[in-house]
Amino acid sequence: MIRLLGYLFHYRIRDMAELIRNEGRDPLDCEADLKGKTVVLSGSTSGIGLETARLFASRGARLVCLNRDPAKSAEQERELARDYGCQVQTILVDFSSLGQVRECARQLLALETPIDVLIHNAGVFYTKRTFTSDGIEMVFQVNHLGSFLLTQLLLPRLVKENRARILYVNSEGHRFALAGVHTRDLRWHWHRYTGLKSYGAAKTAQLLTMLAFQDQFAGTGVTINAMHPGNVTTNIGNNNGKLYRDMKKKLVLSSAKDPRISAQALLYLAADPSLATVSGQFFNLTTQERPAPHARDRGAVAAVWNKSMELCGLP
Repeated sequence: MIRLLGYLFHYRIRDMAELIRNEGRDPLDCEADLKGKTVVLSGSTSGIGLETARLFASRGARLVCLNRDPAKSAEQERELARDYGCQVQTILVDFSSLGQVRECARQLLALETPIDVLIHNAGVFYTKRTFTSDGIEMVFQVNHLGSFLLTQLLLPRLVKENRARILYVNSEGHRFALAGVHTRDLRWHWHRYTGLKSYGAAKTAQLLTMLAFQDQFAGTGVTINAMHPGNVTTNIGNNNGKLYRDMKKKLVLSSAKDPRISAQALLYLAADPSLATVSGQFFNLTTQERPAPHARDRGAVAAVWNKSMELCGLP
């Protein structure tokens, strides 16, 4: 309760006003050519990921797509090759399995070309508390731990190559975790679970560990940033019941925009020269924005980082 009150005290009316204004802004354009660039993208068979794959392919990128559905992945490979002449490689991985994430990292480490862009886009939303085969709450594992583990395992290579831009598709939904991340209760035994709070906690953990990654990449050519993709049409949450789907259709999708605006923002963040040295920042599409106080609290980073390392089985 004390921590919650502290975070609420640091909320600024000006920050909230900026958030509201930013929601109405269009992403900035980027004319960059991606020929010869290798882009690693998770969750690329629908929504934001699919439109991002199409846009990056149209700019000449070589794509390595990290997906869990083999049929959709094969269809996507055919489409991108046919429409854009894009070279596409798929690595099948389900981020609800840390073992599969490790195998995915092994295959990425075997790539013969440097990684220029790494986009963590895969995500889920559950209204009921659900656990993975690793015994970890599903939303926290897929939305945070999977990308955390993959970045950790690739880190030595990324530093050596000295060029990658790492991007998290994060969310303004991090603001739902008003009290931050309950690192001692990630199974939600002592705190009431809701879909919004679990989603907010996972996205908050991603933002806090991003600050630690920023420190590790300091002095290198590697940058790491996060982006809110706007209110756009996606399939996230469609695994939930009819009541949720009906509410989503009425309250969210009725005003949602085309996910191509998210892809346009990711292209700008991934390739625009003006951001070559910008790192550790949160963007609402392409507008830099202050995250909520609990998601930029340097004092909370160590606990989330250490717990993430523990859950991933890292030393």
